[in-house]
Amino acid sequence: MKAVIQRVVDASVAVDGIVKGCIKSGLLVYLGVANDDSETDADWLSEKTANLRIFDDADGKMNLSLKDIAANTSAGVLAVSQFTLLGDARKGRRPSWNGAAPPEKAKQLYEYFMAKIREQGLVCESGEFQAHMKVTYTNDGPVTILLDSELISL
Repeated sequence: MKAVIQRVVDASVAVDGIVKGCIKSGLLVYLGVANDDSETDADWLSEKTANLRIFDDADGKMNLSLKDIAANTSAGVLAVSQFTLLGDARKGRRPSWNGAAPPEKAKQLYEYFMAKIREQGLVCESGEFQAHMKVTYTNDGPVTILLDSELISL
């Protein structure tokens, strides 16, 4: 499971001009599910996302997590399913999507990831699975982190 996590001032996702999910601040998470991913990958990634210390403390150091700041703010997660994170462009000019999970599995793990975020007491908004979405956001910092559950054992 791969994720691109961006610290944002605001973020929203729309389908056909209708906003499906939005947050005022927090983390925009683009989530890609691979063929061999499982709930264990989603457990690790949801815990890492909620506890990643990338928000500034009183001294201006990145020392606080989303869980740390959510109690005093309206910060949350906007999770957007993105199979293109699993694109393999090492050969040729057109990416291969062979590493991406089939839609049924990807949707199940995407929804499981969001449920695990919510279980941690966090707001989790979402896009619309398998839809053409327009994502609008203001990156804060900018801060962008790449996470890959395949690297858990490293």
